[in-house]
Parts: sequence; structure tokens; C-alpha cells
Amino acid sequence: MTDRAASAGVPASTMAVLMASVFAVSMGFGVVLPLLPYLIERLLGAGGNAAQISRATGLLTGLYMLSLFLFAPLWGYLSDRFGRRPVLLIGLIGFGATMLTFAFIENLLAVYAERFLSGMFAAAVTPVALATIGDLTATDDVRARRLTFVSLAGISGFLLGPMVGVLIPRGAANVPPIVGMADSLALPLAGTAIFSLLVAVAAGMTIPGTKRDATALQRGRPTAKSAAWLVPKMLALAFIVSAGMAVFDVGLALRGKQELKLTQFQIAMMFTLCSLVMFVVQAIVFSPWIKSETTRWLIAPALAVQATALLLAPRTPDFTLMLVVIGAIAASTGILSPILTYWISNEARKAQGAELGKQTSAASLGAAAGSAAGGLLFDFAPVPGAASLLVGALTILGVLLSLGLPLLLVPRKLCDANGRLW
Repeated sequence: MTDRAASAGVPASTMAVLMASVFAVSMGFGVVLPLLPYLIERLLGAGGNAAQISRATGLLTGLYMLSLFLFAPLWGYLSDRFGRRPVLLIGLIGFGATMLTFAFIENLLAVYAERFLSGMFAAAVTPVALATIGDLTATDDVRARRLTFVSLAGISGFLLGPMVGVLIPRGAANVPPIVGMADSLALPLAGTAIFSLLVAVAAGMTIPGTKRDATALQRGRPTAKSAAWLVPKMLALAFIVSAGMAVFDVGLALRGKQELKLTQFQIAMMFTLCSLVMFVVQAIVFSPWIKSETTRWLIAPALAVQATALLLAPRTPDFTLMLVVIGAIAASTGILSPILTYWISNEARKAQGAELGKQTSAASLGAAAGSAAGGLLFDFAPVPGAASLLVGALTILGVLLSLGLPLLLVPRKLCDANGRLW
């Protein structure tokens, strides 16, 4: 182990597989999202209307996130007890199998079942990958960087997924032998499934079979009396951040199709732009030039930006202004998600799997609630943009909740009799 990753306690091969694992499940979600309204429209047939498509889009996206919410804490706990590798393998193999099944489904009820099972297995991947980083890294700054690498891998998967979901079927439609497959998104879904299974093989060879001694997590710093509720407060913020992003994602897909009359390619481009902005801001915030300890001061301002963008989103009259709102939502979410992950990991100590599983669970519940609200309230005539306004108001409460966090996460240091810090 001669490279920087190895010297930090994480072998390069292990780091690559952890990033590929999160990339795979994120790409699988991204492949489906922008084309889901069109898939539902085809499955409903001539009898389907815009309201049914909106509800089904929100419910299917929310069901996937609800499954993540239900199972992420369990997978995290199991990985703490039985090791990271077996749980990660179950997640990757199960996710690949369900995505391969989805490639050939032609029944809407079966799509609901697939989305639930796919979310269940995806729940075993991200928290376990993050917990593995927590096990192996030796210092706070190194852990922050490695956690960000995994997060960036997830964003990259979501960035690539929408374009894969649109461009591959479009190109395959010009090849007569696979026109039928392209109509059902079989090619990108099957490709994602195969990639997940290949990553599972690599994980079996590179991920440690048992949890390593987490001596690095024994920080030795005093624990404040208020520390017992620090993690629950950050879990609540993770819920709010994900709810805001999810309601915006669903609204973006539906509004782009039904109101702005955008093409599938334009909708996919907006999701890609969103992911690209998230990628850039995360790379900046957790760059070597910014101390991980200072990131706690960004939580409240980023929540304020997200709240403002959510309140403005229903009022954007054209595509150009929509891009500005997309940038604001993406930047705030891109900053908040890894910061909350880092500080939850910092408080987790030895229970990395369980606590990061709870963080994934809280974020997934927020995404489920936001997705369902985005679909169910999209056509709520009395209050246009009701879902975005509702979650925007919730985010304002999150701003108030976060105001005292910086001083609680890193309490002011005490001085000795001579005035020196210790």
C-alpha cells in the first residue's frame, strides 16, 4: 500500500470497490427517475390520465425510499455484528437481481413490488460502505475526505443514470432486433444489474471479512451533556434535506413533462445538471484546503438557501429560471448531505453501521415523504406548488433547529489557570 489511500488506512482496491458499490445503486435509481412518468403512461395505456401518472410517479419513487428507511438501520446493525463484507454482498447481489427483473416487467403492480425490493437491497450498500470508511480511517480529516469520495461516487452514479436511461433506449430503438427491449428500458436496467453483480464479485475479494478494531473512533474528547440528542437532531435535519430534494425531483420530472413540455432528454439534462452542481460543491467543501471541523458552520446557511429555492420553485415561469433554482437546490443539498454524514459518523464512534444506517434511514424517509407529496399534491389546484411550499416551510424550521449545532458539535475548549487552551 504505497498510495495516499493506503497510507490513510484504506487500501486503494477497497476504496475503489466501496465507491463503485455506491455508484451502482445510485445509477440504478437515476436510470429510472426521469423516465418513470413515461413508463407509467405506457403501462396504464389509453385509460391513464395526468393525475394517475403523477400519483404513481410519486408513490413509486416514495416506495423505494420508504424501503430504504425500513431496512437501512437493520443492515447497519447486522454489519456491526457480523462484518461489512457479507452485508454488502447481499445488498449488491440483491440489487442487481431486482434491477434485472425490472428490465422485463410489463405490469404496474409488479413495478411496485420491484421498487420495494430494490430499495430493500440498496439499503444494505450505502451505510455499510460509509461504515467501512469509519472503521479504517485514522483521523477526522482523512475520514471526512474518504466519506466525501463515497458520496461523490453516489452523485456521479445519479449524474450518469438519467443520461444512460434516456440515451441507450433512444440509440437502441434504431436497431430492429432490440426495439422491444428499448421500449421497456431493458438495456440500461440490465446493464446496471450486471454492473452491480460485477462489483459484488470485486467486493468479495477486497472488503475486510470482519469489522476491524475501531480504535481510531475513540476520540478522547469530552462528551457534552447534550450529546445524547445531537445525533437525533442531525437525523431530523437529514430528513428535511432529503424531503426537500425529493419533492423537487418529482416536481421537476412532472412539471417538465406536463407544464413546460420538455422532452425526455431535457428532463434528463436537468437532473444531470443537478448532480453536477452537487458534485462540484462537495468537492470544494471537503477539499484539502478546508478543515473538516469548520464544515459545521455551513449547515444553517445551506438550509436557508434550500428553503428559499423550494419556496421559489413553483413560481419559476420558464426553463432558464428553473435552471437557477436547480442550481440552488443542488448546491445546498450537495453541501448538507456529506456534512451531516461526517458529523453523525464522528458521534457514532464504534457503532458506525448502526448510526450511519439511521442516517440513511432518516434521509430515505424524508425522500419517501417528499416524493409522495410531490406526486400527490402536484395537481392540488387550490395551492399551486403545494408540496414545494410545504417542504420549504419545514426547511425553515430546520434552519432554526440548526442554529446551535456548531457550538454543540465542537464545544469551546477550556483554559487552564495560565489561560492556555486544553
